[in-house]
Amino acid sequence: GENGGAKGYLVGEENKGLMYMFTMMNQARHAVGIQGYAIAERAYQQAVAYARERIQGKPIGVKAGESLAIINHPDIRRILMTMRSQVEAMRALACVSAAAFDRGEAHEDPEKRAYYQRRGELLTPIVKGWSTELGVDIASLGIQVHGGMGFIEETGAAQHYRDARIAPIYEGTTGIQAGDLIGRKFIRDGGQGLRELLGDMKAVLEQISGKDHSEMKDIKAALEHAIQSVEAAVGFLLKVDDPRVPAAASVDFLMLMGYACGTWVLAQSALAAQAKLAAGEVEEAFYRTKITTVLFYCHHIQPKTVSHLQALKHSQDSLILSESQL
Repeated sequence: GENGGAKGYLVGEENKGLMYMFTMMNQARHAVGIQGYAIAERAYQQAVAYARERIQGKPIGVKAGESLAIINHPDIRRILMTMRSQVEAMRALACVSAAAFDRGEAHEDPEKRAYYQRRGELLTPIVKGWSTELGVDIASLGIQVHGGMGFIEETGAAQHYRDARIAPIYEGTTGIQAGDLIGRKFIRDGGQGLRELLGDMKAVLEQISGKDHSEMKDIKAALEHAIQSVEAAVGFLLKVDDPRVPAAASVDFLMLMGYACGTWVLAQSALAAQAKLAAGEVEEAFYRTKITTVLFYCHHIQPKTVSHLQALKHSQDSLILSESQL
């Protein structure tokens, strides 16, 4: 204290404080990533329930007869599937990240512990940044399903949006997560963790390549495109000379990685579902729904890796105008 008498105690090893702090921060950031997809899940559940009870409009092409619940309208179904597929991707990726940290703590092989620790650390800024950004988007879609009713307080849909909006800000903004991913988790370790992740993605791609089902061919193509987008982004970032460009590209890189990792984890879930169907599992509807959800993600969401790659390659555009011109 100011008048003396205070004692300081060394906690842990000297000069290891920053490393200890990041252990706490990784846990906190992972938890906020879970918050992002949890709010998105609640927004989806509420939107589905409302769409089943809100009666408005007749089927397309039918002039007579009774009006139907809006869940029968194609555009509402598109919105709901957009919400559902991304929630499943976020949840799966968060589980993969958490499992990596568990194995990094408990695996008997020291080399495997280091491998899984790198994996968990690599995925943490993606889980935090990507999931919280999508949480905002999905909560907004939930309002859209409710229409004008969603904009007022009676339904509670707007509450999900407000709750989701803080998640991309605290425990490090999306820009901070992106800088961490591209700086500490990619450039600083020479890309080792990312190369390992790409290796695992390609292993799943090889598994899918042996499947003859038409659904698996589409999933294979989507995962292949996702991997190509990641590799193209990495190739671009390693060649740039201006140190400002990776910083300007970092959020697009994070979002690209999120959508690519989402494709990877959902492809694994489709493989598992297909194996269950082949084994004659009784919950056939559940597993077929899982595959349908993965296909929607592959057809409608995975292509966003391409748009983020395009933006990333032109990230220097944001550096052209001077401060006074902005």
